[in-house]
Amino acid sequence: MGLKKYKPATSSLRFTTLSDFEGVSKKRPERRLRSIKKSKAGRNAQGRITIRHRGGGHKRFLREVDFKRSDKLNIPAKVQAIEYDPNRTARLALLAYADGEKRYILAPNGVQPGAVLMAGPDAEPVDGNALPLGSIPMGMTIHAIELTPGGGAKLVRSAGMAARIAARDGDFAQVRLPSGELRRLRVTCYATIGQVGNLEHESITLGKAGRKRWKGIRPTVRGVAMNPVDHPMGGGEGRTSGGGHPVTPWGQLTKGKKTRSGRKPSSKFIVERRKKKK
Repeated sequence: MGLKKYKPATSSLRFTTLSDFEGVSKKRPERRLRSIKKSKAGRNAQGRITIRHRGGGHKRFLREVDFKRSDKLNIPAKVQAIEYDPNRTARLALLAYADGEKRYILAPNGVQPGAVLMAGPDAEPVDGNALPLGSIPMGMTIHAIELTPGGGAKLVRSAGMAARIAARDGDFAQVRLPSGELRRLRVTCYATIGQVGNLEHESITLGKAGRKRWKGIRPTVRGVAMNPVDHPMGGGEGRTSGGGHPVTPWGQLTKGKKTRSGRKPSSKFIVERRKKKK
């Protein structure tokens, strides 16, 4: 799959860069694996806005993705199609198992329709197969990694992402995550071999505000453009940021504040923190 650029017939098309969707199936999602996504516009059960700048957008189907591949051990599955999913950056691969069941998984880079995949400790370490961390060769690229055995994949699920096994010691393996963090995980946790597909996603340029609205994202007004009654950073004669640290409308710091709890039990499994941006 590659990128598609447009002739600058309009000002919005001049900088638009989108995926060409080459190799992506044009059929609708599998009927038994889909459900309608209800638009909530960022509101909770009481109707209050809990997530700002949400609303509108195109109608979508939710795809039921199998993040717990350890359920289907040693059962070969044939890749029937590579499909688009509007709810995530990665593509989906539709698997048809030998027992007749169909499931979606994240499509690994390079896996094409017709490939036969398998999950299990004795599966071959090739792209698309799922194995426990204890059975994967050192230094191999992996994605869709479980945090707890049998808990389903929680790590490395975005387009183009990949992690590597750095070391193994007893019941634990050290995995280098895309953020640079080095984390200890149990060797019984499952992971999928290879890199998540759709590598060109980071090069996509939406080109116009309307395409953002199609995604269900509404405009954002800067705090400094508001009045003091509406935002802590509002007001002032002329253009000013008030001299204070950037905050939310409710006074919470927005840049640089650490959000992870210092007493989180899982902190003991982090060997090395993620690399800070320069």
